[in-house]
Amino acid sequence: MKTSQALDINQIWEQFHKTRDDYHRNILMEHYRDLVKYCAERVHSKLPGKVELDDLISAGTFGLMDAIDAYDPSRGVKFETYCSPRIKGSILDELRSMDWVPRLVRARAHQLAKATHLLETHLGRKPTEEEIAEELDMDREEFDKLQRDATAASQVSLNTNYNEGDSEKDIREIDVIKDEKSENPVTEAQKRDLKNLLTKGLTRAERLIIVLYYYEEMTMKEIGATLDLSESRVSQMHSSIIARLKAQMNSRKKEFAVE
Repeated sequence: MKTSQALDINQIWEQFHKTRDDYHRNILMEHYRDLVKYCAERVHSKLPGKVELDDLISAGTFGLMDAIDAYDPSRGVKFETYCSPRIKGSILDELRSMDWVPRLVRARAHQLAKATHLLETHLGRKPTEEEIAEELDMDREEFDKLQRDATAASQVSLNTNYNEGDSEKDIREIDVIKDEKSENPVTEAQKRDLKNLLTKGLTRAERLIIVLYYYEEMTMKEIGATLDLSESRVSQMHSSIIARLKAQMNSRKKEFAVE
């Protein structure tokens, strides 16, 4: 029975490549539709309930159609193997366009995280909710809503790995949500090492000026308000720190020289 079915579908493929008509294309679409459903269900099982399976199947169907039009049997690759990445890619493109975590929610989560980190740097400890609310100039009701929004944005880790041993079924949340702020871990480690090197030997105030200016991208005026210093004083301290750091780096050039 299976041999007969395989022969029939091979004949359909031959006719389609001769005619490129909708009739044979539709037969192929019908024959392989279970592949679309399978891929969609696999992706859907990793997502929140807000995402409709039918939407993923519809998106995957476009991927199947593209795969049928582009498939070249002379390359010796089975169609099932060839089309699966295209179906999955079409589904993931649809998820990115849906953007099921609203941009506003993610922006508010980033706002909360930034304020918390700033206070931790300034206070040297984890800030209380009241301190964070004051930093953001919010009353308790507004702050509670901000926290709820931030929680909604962080329910799914962008780096969650659902590896099941098959690379074609390896799905990360980062594949689904377009993350403009994602950083290379090697680059982050290098930045961290550089920050430690640059701030070594500085006073607490000097270290804060470097971190807030270069890593938090705050202005001199904002740093002054944070440290209770005038903008001109922060600028003077910054210039002095940079001059000292340059002198230190020049004196250590021999350590980094390649012989």
